[in-house]
Amino acid sequence: METQELHRGRLIDHIQLVVRDLPASQAFYAAIFEVLDIPMGGTGDGFFWADELFVSTADSQAAQGALTGRHHLAFQAQDRAMVDAFHKAALAHGGKDNGAPGERAYHPGYYAAFVLDPDGNNIEAVFHGEARRSARSVQINF
Repeated sequence: METQELHRGRLIDHIQLVVRDLPASQAFYAAIFEVLDIPMGGTGDGFFWADELFVSTADSQAAQGALTGRHHLAFQAQDRAMVDAFHKAALAHGGKDNGAPGERAYHPGYYAAFVLDPDGNNIEAVFHGEARRSARSVQINF
């Protein structure tokens, strides 16, 4: 068998799911995360999170913008210029603006842009500000 190599931690920044019944979803995810040994991150007004997964109601501030296909996917960007380029490329290739590049109030330095893909999913590119990573990615060999 040939050795395979995977890298994790360099593509997906976070995924957001919009749900109808937040308490039911929180109970569901808490149970499966307990089995998978993944700690819950916390809760806010109309949302909860664990690692890169955010779950919210449609009326939560965490689900800002037009209600989309209920899926939200955020990609990591290396700097603000990359966020700007993402927005421009998306609009030039069938995407619709859902939030021009700019700082957001999520935390200081959160610079992002949002577009709707051709199927109405909310796609984001985000740069969290200057930071030093311990590694570019986690390398997994098996």
